[in-house]
Amino acid sequence: MRLEILPVPGIGDVTEGDDLAVLIGTAAPWLRDGDVLVVTSKIVSKAEGRLVDVPADGPERLAARDEVLAAETARVVATRGQTRIVQTHHGFVMASAGIDASNVDKTRLVLLPVDPDASARSLRAALRDRYRIDVAVIISDTMGRPWRNGLTDVALGVAGMPAIRDHRGEVDPYGNELQLTQMAVVDELAGAGELIKGKCDQVPVAVVRGYLPATRLVDDGVGAAALVRESALDLFSLGTAEATAAGLRAAATLADGTGAAPVDPAAVDRAIAAVAGVVAPGTSFTPITDDEVRAGLAATVDGWPAGATGLVLGAAPTPVDQPDLVRFGADLHRLRIALAAEGIGSALLPPPTGSIASACLAL
Repeated sequence: MRLEILPVPGIGDVTEGDDLAVLIGTAAPWLRDGDVLVVTSKIVSKAEGRLVDVPADGPERLAARDEVLAAETARVVATRGQTRIVQTHHGFVMASAGIDASNVDKTRLVLLPVDPDASARSLRAALRDRYRIDVAVIISDTMGRPWRNGLTDVALGVAGMPAIRDHRGEVDPYGNELQLTQMAVVDELAGAGELIKGKCDQVPVAVVRGYLPATRLVDDGVGAAALVRESALDLFSLGTAEATAAGLRAAATLADGTGAAPVDPAAVDRAIAAVAGVVAPGTSFTPITDDEVRAGLAATVDGWPAGATGLVLGAAPTPVDQPDLVRFGADLHRLRIALAAEGIGSALLPPPTGSIASACLAL
């Protein structure tokens, strides 16, 4: 495969009501069947009137931006200072819901298109009807990536090609059947287009030539919606601090009680290991597996549950002060959540020694 990435200069400023098909077709009369048109979402939003008026500066601008952000947000994923990572109503997870203040008058903000897939389908159809060319269309925007610095363009909408190249079921040169490999090819093409579009060069459209055959029978497809991961499969649906806070809220409502089945020591060890990296320095949890030791401790604890089959002792760092006690209490709740994730019920009991720096979890 030999690819070319071609800029489409000369489109100029786009305003509400502009016909993007005419602007692009006039600027790129050399378009041909099979080209992949990568269009920056901002000019799509401008043409579709997805702009809001805000004050040019000052606290009033910040307040107006926050109000717009709230309206564009389906749920908050993470917050750090003024940065908001949110999921939009489209399902995209991105900073500030994709709201943009660049390349636009200071008194306006640009929102994402309402339905980028529909925008891609409409532009593709208009180019086909007006110029008799059959191209694929990708509506792109810039996103950050978890665990990696820097930004890259990705696809928000697509028409005329599949969003994902599915290799599952294929066999590699070593005879291994591929089980998981699904390539987000439209994201890769969006990133390729960004290489020549830039952010300050006023080239909002690029063409990738050579990836698709010139003659093909491809409908619009399901679009970039195929790239949005189902919530049930999302292993990182919250930021770390937000997940911790949610866990502590859940811990505060955990019902006291032990399970009826005997406790699996290995499961208890896994729960303790799961919280080992997040508890306060000096906090320790010790599972008691010896029946005689557990029976002896049970005799010293008021309200020991009759059905308890396990025991974990917790200890805070000593000497202990009030902040230490608060952290230790949070650590106990973290462990109870981890135990619950292993299917182990727990009851928080008074410490057998009477020390404020220790606690007892009956399982």
